[in-house]
Order: sequence, then C-alpha cells, then structure tokens
Amino acid sequence: MQENNDGLSLPLVEEFYSIQGEGCNTGKAAYFIRVGGCDIGCSWCDTKYSWNADMHPMVDVKVIAGNVVAAGADSVVVTGGEPLMWNMGPLCDLLKQKGISTYLETSGAYPLSGTWDWITLSPKKGSPPVPEIWLRADELKVIVEDGTDFESAEKYRAMVAGACRLLLQPEWSRYTEMIAEITEYVKKHTYWTVSLQAHKFMHIP
Repeated sequence: MQENNDGLSLPLVEEFYSIQGEGCNTGKAAYFIRVGGCDIGCSWCDTKYSWNADMHPMVDVKVIAGNVVAAGADSVVVTGGEPLMWNMGPLCDLLKQKGISTYLETSGAYPLSGTWDWITLSPKKGSPPVPEIWLRADELKVIVEDGTDFESAEKYRAMVAGACRLLLQPEWSRYTEMIAEITEYVKKHTYWTVSLQAHKFMHIP
C-alpha cells in the first residue's frame, strides 16, 4: 500500500474506451482505467510499463471520472498494475454516483477497497490473495503458462464461492503451446471454462 494513499488521485498509466477482451464479460463495451504500481512482477506480464507508479502522473479521480462520462461509457474496468495498491474508494464513489458500473481486475494480494459490481480475481504465484477477497470474487481467472498451473488452479477453486465463474486462460506468449492442453483439461473438468484474450485477436486495445 502506498504512503499518503487517500485515493483522491491515482497514478494513471492509460485510459481508453474499448471492448472487454477477457473473462465472462468479453465483448461488452467498457472504459478502461489502468493504474500504475505493481510489486508482483510476473515474468510474462504484458503491461510491465505499469509497474513503477512513479513513472505515471497522479491524476485527480474527479478528472478520471469526468473522462468516463465524456466518453459515454456506462461501465468501467479498473486494472493495472495492481489497482488495490491504492485506495479505490473515492474513484468508485464518483463512478457509482454517475450510475456507472464498476469492474475490478486484481491479483487479490492487497486489501479490497472500493465498491464493485464485478471482481475478477487472478491470483499470482508467490503473492497469495488476502483471505477476504476469495469469497467476493465473481470470476476466478487463472493464467496458464505451463502444465503446473492446473494444480494451482484447483487449489484456487477450492477457495472461492460456489457461484464464482472458473476460467483458464493461456498466457499469451504461450498460446500456441498451451491451448490444446487447456482445451483437453476443460473437457475433463467441465466446471472450468476456457478464456481467451479476444482483444488481441481483434487487434484492439
């Protein structure tokens, strides 16, 4: 957690209006807010430019919320980096006041803050989620880089609520190597669903 973290301003890496490309809400329009700062350091991360929060300007959440409204969006996806390194309460409060749905993408490694309509929990090796978030997750998205990740996925599955959606998603640079193995695994363990990074196939942000 950052010092002096009142959540009234956030390190804004980028913001854009696009289509959700992953998980259960794939294909829906959403305004994306990428927040800087992450100390988890996944080797395969495709947004490493977001890790150092000091490299990104601190932007007033009122400005960010105003940009969402100006874009005409009715839902927001807050992602990172790891957004829960910051107090997400003020941003969520502003968005909810404007009738905008809030979606969170998190590793769960930090305490939950903010009011969310949907929480995507994507645990990372070496940085286990805090206990409170397991039962709050609406979908569990496990990134599969190699065959050992299936065992981790089953451990995570035992932690979430029964209504939580279960997703296995190939790590993008290993898509060709892993998609057949993931497909076969889902055929044998039908409580899982395959998730793809559709936005990359669509060539959109």
